Amino acid sequence: MRLRRQKSVISRRVAVASATLVVLSVGAAACAGPDDKNEAGGGGKPQQGGTLTVLNSNPQSDFDPARLYTSGGGNVPSLVFRTLTTRNREDGATGTKVVPDLAESLGKPSENATVWTYKIKKGVRFEDGSPVTTKDIKYGIERSFAAELSGGAPFLRDWLIGGDKYQGPYKDKKGLDSVETPDDQTIVFRLNKPVGDFDYVATQTSFAPVPKAKDEGTKYEEHPVSTGPYKVVKNSGDGERLQLERNPHWSAKTDAERKAYPDKIDVRSGLNSSVINQRLSASQGADAAAITTDTNLGPAELAKVSGDKKLAAQVGTGHFGYTNYLAFNPKVKPFDDPKVRQAISYAVDRTSVINAAGGSSLAEPATTFLPNQKSFGYTKFDHFPAGASGNAKKAKELLKEAGHKDGLTITLTHSNDKNFETSPEIATALQDALKKAGITVKLQGLEDNDYEDKVHDAKDEPGLFLAHWGADWPSGGPFLAPIFDGRQIVNDGYNFNSSFHNDKSVNAEIDSINKLTDHDAAAKRWGALDKKIGAKALNVPLFHPVYKRLYGKDIKNVVISDWTGVLDVSQVAVK
Repeated sequence: MRLRRQKSVISRRVAVASATLVVLSVGAAACAGPDDKNEAGGGGKPQQGGTLTVLNSNPQSDFDPARLYTSGGGNVPSLVFRTLTTRNREDGATGTKVVPDLAESLGKPSENATVWTYKIKKGVRFEDGSPVTTKDIKYGIERSFAAELSGGAPFLRDWLIGGDKYQGPYKDKKGLDSVETPDDQTIVFRLNKPVGDFDYVATQTSFAPVPKAKDEGTKYEEHPVSTGPYKVVKNSGDGERLQLERNPHWSAKTDAERKAYPDKIDVRSGLNSSVINQRLSASQGADAAAITTDTNLGPAELAKVSGDKKLAAQVGTGHFGYTNYLAFNPKVKPFDDPKVRQAISYAVDRTSVINAAGGSSLAEPATTFLPNQKSFGYTKFDHFPAGASGNAKKAKELLKEAGHKDGLTITLTHSNDKNFETSPEIATALQDALKKAGITVKLQGLEDNDYEDKVHDAKDEPGLFLAHWGADWPSGGPFLAPIFDGRQIVNDGYNFNSSFHNDKSVNAEIDSINKLTDHDAAAKRWGALDKKIGAKALNVPLFHPVYKRLYGKDIKNVVISDWTGVLDVSQVAVK
């Protein structure tokens, strides 16, 4: 996996799992779906009808399946764009499973997971009533390669045979040979390397069918053709207001995942986060049937809400596969010395870091790079046990062994944006903790754009900086490989392997695990690999964020999976 994400995608990833800005998502769907297990948020059986309002800070821009990214797009696109597979729409850990969507079943792998075949369901139609075929899916994938529609996920460009040279259907009329459609119900993908996680990749919006005759290039986002339970009736202000109504040609018989409760969904974006939380707290008028998918409760707001039993019952708690960590660049002294890195690992006071991030209700301590969820292969370990408040004594011993008996002075780079987990408050908490171990920390605060550019520039990367990583799907592969696979070091673009780690045995193990299509077996090996890499002290895991979001008093059927960590709008009903 060689990931060369553009900066626009990076900014989305940051928004996806920040302690205050997370995954964008929206509403629910058309005709009656399966029986409901979760009836949270009001009691009684969810019923059809009404209008769901979504109050968001960030606009749902670039509403084109070629330009959306699984994490950045969240739940709103999944109401309009169906894909070959999708996430299991259930609470917690069970929501990390991948299940069929347009496909009849999960993919059939062969040849060491380098060839994947899917059969799609019969009876699926576009909003105009025309049938969906695999040729529409192939065309949707091909247009995601067009330069005019940049911004989406990079995986197919990297993994499909010939994908690195293909420029999309507007320039190359021949099409992409590595995506085959032998008939209207069958589609075959030929990859240049084994990808055991391909079913997860097939959840991304680039797999949504697009009818070639309706493709208007960059204008397609104004009225994309729906296969989901809702269709777009108005998209204004580049996603600042998105209005959805039922798609009359969607059928629950072909869609077991999306519910179909509200008649309409009204997405209003560009709002101040404090205003959003005030409106949801008051729950007056249309706001009683409102949710947010990108605005967390801050520490002060959470304290106020927690003291009100009625409001406390209107808070959804979510976990997303995400880790905030302290990154080392071993090319910069003194971080080339493992003992210095170990000393810093011991000196870190995670309690003070978590307090700076909003408190224990909004952050959980991390000692592993992989998130603490089974789907990633989480294996509990702590190579450098610092306790809750740091082990300054052990840190000083290691510094002495490294030749720094009188301590040392280092610089920590962070973002000046207080909304993110790389904030000055967290940097200051680390500064105070390391001081106890004789380490003087000078803080280098940068504006967020400058910070992102600097820490991902292989030629200009600082020796120590605050970092974060969120998974594109709930598996160890997209978590560990971009950060520790030496073949993914990027010298001429955005680089994520900040430690410039290039261990042949680790690279080989990544390749070996990627051949596995048994996700449970793969997870165990990802966990073991995390433990092996962790012993090298290439970074210091700090915390995993927890998301707390209000919803209106008339919202029912609240489902929050560990895939996204946010309220799944495809399940929501309103009174």
